[in-house]
Amino acid sequence: MAIDGLIILDSAGRPIIQSGFRSSAAAYPLLHIDALNNALENAPRPDDVDPVLHVSSLNVDAPAACCHAKVADMRILCPISGDVDPLYAFAFLQTFVDILREYFGHISAETLKDNFDVVYQLLEETLDSGGHPLTTSPNALRDIVLPPSLLNKVLSVAGVSGLASPSASSHPFASPIPWRKAGVRYNNNEIYFDVTETLEAIVNKNGTPAVSNVWGKVESNCKLSGIPDLLLTFSNSQSLVDCSFHPCVRLQRWSRDKTLSFVPPDGRFKLMEYRFAPVSASSQNQTAVPLMLRSVINVEEHGGSFDVTLTSRLTTRSMESVSVELFLGEGASSASCIASHNASWSFDLKTLSLRWEMKNVSPSASYTLRGTFSSAAQTPRPSRAFRVRFDSMQHTFSALKIDQLKMTGELYKPYKGMRGRSLGDIEWRW
Repeated sequence: MAIDGLIILDSAGRPIIQSGFRSSAAAYPLLHIDALNNALENAPRPDDVDPVLHVSSLNVDAPAACCHAKVADMRILCPISGDVDPLYAFAFLQTFVDILREYFGHISAETLKDNFDVVYQLLEETLDSGGHPLTTSPNALRDIVLPPSLLNKVLSVAGVSGLASPSASSHPFASPIPWRKAGVRYNNNEIYFDVTETLEAIVNKNGTPAVSNVWGKVESNCKLSGIPDLLLTFSNSQSLVDCSFHPCVRLQRWSRDKTLSFVPPDGRFKLMEYRFAPVSASSQNQTAVPLMLRSVINVEEHGGSFDVTLTSRLTTRSMESVSVELFLGEGASSASCIASHNASWSFDLKTLSLRWEMKNVSPSASYTLRGTFSSAAQTPRPSRAFRVRFDSMQHTFSALKIDQLKMTGELYKPYKGMRGRSLGDIEWRW
């Protein structure tokens, strides 16, 4: 058994695009659409709906399930039946979403409706009639399905269709390497690497991390001529575990000496993903949290008061876009605060949450927020944890850097560049 197809719903839960479902009855996709809409209608919040829903199948011997994900203002459904791992469906679903972003940039229901012919062509090329993924490399798809552009539409309307079609030298599957185009040429040969690491942690009220993990990814933008064969060596690569790679990476070379040997695709692609496991961490390979949060919260009848202090533990880098959120409990009606350093705060009546925002937190600096809140509940029950998020440019938790980049197969010397970025999503208990 395999994936049965894809269904794209708009914000109102109505289908706008779906696969052919050749091997299923006409009512089969409707069962999955109804299952998701009913689950969303009965759930207190949309996020509470299970990403995998059981669906009453027309065939008792083949139980069915609906795997779904929210993308922008839409829902994308991936029906499966029989003995199929849901992760297999989610992997294809995410791949198809990445392809849509590659083609259209911003994804919305209006964008897909305006380019439904391109979306249907992509569905035909990425998923065969048996439900197995087919061509999912953007470089190969561009030779088969032309990306939408104003020039192509104008030439098509004018009746000059020959100019809007690819040249004979770039026919589909002309390259022996499926993820790289044939005959690529650039005036300036360069390749860039973006390293993004996200810290996900739960911190006890005494400041000790209960759970602390760093997940990273290396994205590349390749503008190299010909068919270059690259050998990339990172510093501190021994601390990277649970790695996954683009199909271009030779796994045996990584397993042997922790270097990346690959022929890169043309353009943007995700080279690898990993988890950072520091060897020198105090316990269980956990990463230190780069901030400290101290809070004093007093809950009284129909309200309470709070005094929160955030201190940066970084000594050389600033943290940007720092936000601290606290759910004030059911019945919360208002809040009044004083924030230091011209920071901003707001109270959202829809989410009943207090949000404290700082555009830039300097190294080793401290920021405070003091205030009170009122509630219709006699005994308010605010959340027992803050949610802290931050962004830090030119900084990575793993200190990952390029040691060396060697190239064979071409005679020019490429320019290489690398930049890092770290994000944080922390639950800090009080």
